[in-house]
Amino acid sequence: MAMSAAELENTFGETLNQSTFLHSRKNLVELSGGLTNRNIKVETDHGDFVARISSNESSLLSIDRNNEFHNSKIASDNGVGAPVFDYKGEFGLLVIGFLPGKTYDGNDVANNAIRISESVKKLHSSEPFKLDFDMFKIQQNYLKIVTERGFRLPDGYLDFAKAEDDLQKSLEATDSGKVPCNNDLLPANFIDDGNKVWLIDYEYSGNNDPCFELGNIWSESGQPVEVLKELVVGYYGSFRQEKFARAWLFAALAKYGWTLWASIQNSMSEIDFDFWEWGMLKYDDVKRDFGSNYFYELVNQL
Repeated sequence: MAMSAAELENTFGETLNQSTFLHSRKNLVELSGGLTNRNIKVETDHGDFVARISSNESSLLSIDRNNEFHNSKIASDNGVGAPVFDYKGEFGLLVIGFLPGKTYDGNDVANNAIRISESVKKLHSSEPFKLDFDMFKIQQNYLKIVTERGFRLPDGYLDFAKAEDDLQKSLEATDSGKVPCNNDLLPANFIDDGNKVWLIDYEYSGNNDPCFELGNIWSESGQPVEVLKELVVGYYGSFRQEKFARAWLFAALAKYGWTLWASIQNSMSEIDFDFWEWGMLKYDDVKRDFGSNYFYELVNQL
């Protein structure tokens, strides 16, 4: 449940005081959508800012806050990410500019697939990010955390290990290089100011296959497969079946990994959100996708 301005001040005031940009704050408004941190709009005499406040639990989720700060600056310099004003890693505080505009939902993603592709392509033209992002390694790390700590593991989850291994071999054999990717473009991480689509939230940013980005955008939007085809066309200039196959398969892999992310969050997070239900929606797709003949048809198209 969102806090009032007074409650936000009482809870986060000392953290906000660490940044000179936030000293003259007039009002605090909690922004929706944060599942790994608290996002607070800070209204001041010098403009509006967003304070992203994280907890120490982030490391369990494979989030490196120094990496987030570094890559956020690169995205900002390229004109596709929000401006970055301050970072106090020891306090879990990142201060960025507030971007006025429409926050997308799934339908907005479907209706703006070409424009999104243009912004994504611009991000991917940035200088290399600090670290790489590899969902295969992240999924294995999540699995280790879940099993060692006795967190909930979805029934039959390990039955898809062979399909994942087959997918990894095929993707690595046809790898064409990495670019700077956001890797977590949920609909709420698109801000449309009427002129362009901004890309925000670089917690999971890292150098990665561009098709992972496209596949994950489509997966998180919950839209029909035609939207993925539009994203491929917008990004590559024409429809390319091998890129579509790659993006679709990366989307399946992403859901396999994010399922365990949800298990960890379900056990550790203090945020008022049903992470297990969210993860099980992902896992329902995993069971359908990894268990289908279509999965291997696309693997063979790489």
